[in-house]
Amino acid sequence: MNILIIEDELKAAASLAALISKIRPEARIVSQLQSIKSSVAYLSEQPPPDLIFMDIQLSDGLCFNIFKAVKIACPVVFCTAFDEYTLEAFKANGVDYVLKPFSKEDIIAAFNKVDELKNFFQQNALPQLSDLLARVAAPTGKKNFLVFKNNKYLNIATDTIAYFYIRNEATLIRSFDQQEYSINQSLDQIYNLLSPEQFFRVNRQYLVNFAAIKEVEHYFARKLLVNLTIPTPDKLLINKEKVQIFLTWLENR
Repeated sequence: MNILIIEDELKAAASLAALISKIRPEARIVSQLQSIKSSVAYLSEQPPPDLIFMDIQLSDGLCFNIFKAVKIACPVVFCTAFDEYTLEAFKANGVDYVLKPFSKEDIIAAFNKVDELKNFFQQNALPQLSDLLARVAAPTGKKNFLVFKNNKYLNIATDTIAYFYIRNEATLIRSFDQQEYSINQSLDQIYNLLSPEQFFRVNRQYLVNFAAIKEVEHYFARKLLVNLTIPTPDKLLINKEKVQIFLTWLENR
């Protein structure tokens, strides 16, 4: 089995390669790539691998851009450091994912699933996989949220929401006109309903609309401070591990 690793974190790529060698010693790792650009070039020029382990967030953008540039005719196991993408559609259609930091058991389970569903990865199934990739790469997101306030049910359009946040264990909506509403869903549940192009999970407490961002500043300890067009109860800080992902999100509008 020829395996391609697409991972921009060198330590993670080395760890993954070592696990693959232990679990499948007969497998051959044909290359380890770090970016969309190098992956597109490799897949355009080299024979297709039998399996790809692919990080979702690469140094130059989301890996879904690779699928837009080249045809991938093999199973893909997606890897991610953040559970911010709806990946169940891939699992249901013969593609698995592992969450970093991954363990030996995670990689064994991924190989087992690929083995069990290898018949799925035939030529006639690839268009369905491509459709799924396109939908996950650029989902439209939920258009409105139903809330209850002052004994009335109200529909709040998503485009009018500046941010969602947690306060005293409650999930709240703050609109651009600075109205506030309570909503009976967790921030994780809400994020899975939104377009990742429109909203970013700044931290555990805040989901921010791109349209609400006024400016971004450098902060202490290699963090970023995000200032919105309307006030927030807390400083919105992006930790250093998430800085590049956030800047890529800002740029790829």
